[in-house]
Amino acid sequence: MTRPSVIAHRGYAGAAPENTVAAAVRAAERDETAMIEIDVQPAACGTPVVIHDERLDGARDGRPLTDASGLVRETAIETVQDARVLGTDETVPTLAELLEAVPDAVGVNVELKNPGADDLRFATSLSPDERDDRREVWTPFVDRVVAECDAFDGEILFSSFYEGALSAVRDVAPEYVAAALVWDDLETGFEIARRYDCEAIHPPRNAIAGTPLARTDYAGMPADEPAIDVVEHARDEGRTVNVWTIETWLQFDQLAARGVDGIIVDHPGLGAILSES
Repeated sequence: MTRPSVIAHRGYAGAAPENTVAAAVRAAERDETAMIEIDVQPAACGTPVVIHDERLDGARDGRPLTDASGLVRETAIETVQDARVLGTDETVPTLAELLEAVPDAVGVNVELKNPGADDLRFATSLSPDERDDRREVWTPFVDRVVAECDAFDGEILFSSFYEGALSAVRDVAPEYVAAALVWDDLETGFEIARRYDCEAIHPPRNAIAGTPLARTDYAGMPADEPAIDVVEHARDEGRTVNVWTIETWLQFDQLAARGVDGIIVDHPGLGAILSES
């Protein structure tokens, strides 16, 4: 069995304060880590910062995401950078700070979360009339993100649930690898991947046919056998399949057995049993 690449979700969010420099550095130190997945959006000044939630005052298992509050895109960069993550001394980094700390031997999956706007059309295939409009919304932020990524010598992969973001990436920096993130509609995910010639597709863990996971509820996908065999479909189209987000080694085992290319995981070591067998 070919071992899938391990992608550290927010720097192994189950083992470290997510999307922080410390999490990224620790993840990069592990031999198993092929890539680190992070989330980016702008502070009020437009500077790309690494944080998942739109608001600084989100929560994880009852603990505040940070000790600050408000929409990230409306908050001064100094306040964002001073915000402590999940009750630790780690703070919200800029994209530049995080990339500077990561060795170029490890890739970085930059998920484009928000360009600093509302009404982004989440996981939706846009009509031709909407595509130019949505690309224009995303382009200024994508310009800033690409400028930071250009200084990183390692592999960069851009991913997003938003068609406008992928359109902007292809327009601004077609030389980078791109991936369509899939929510509840596999047909739409592949349609968007084809439209922008995405090298990869990122489905949720229960979207992989022929696994027990396919019969569970997760994210936007129902507990039914998928109508599309994502792995076979992607192979036919020459796309890589990176699945999100795995919490146990049993889940990892199921997906590895189906031949996915990469697995986005919350905890390190989930693929160790496979590699030792």
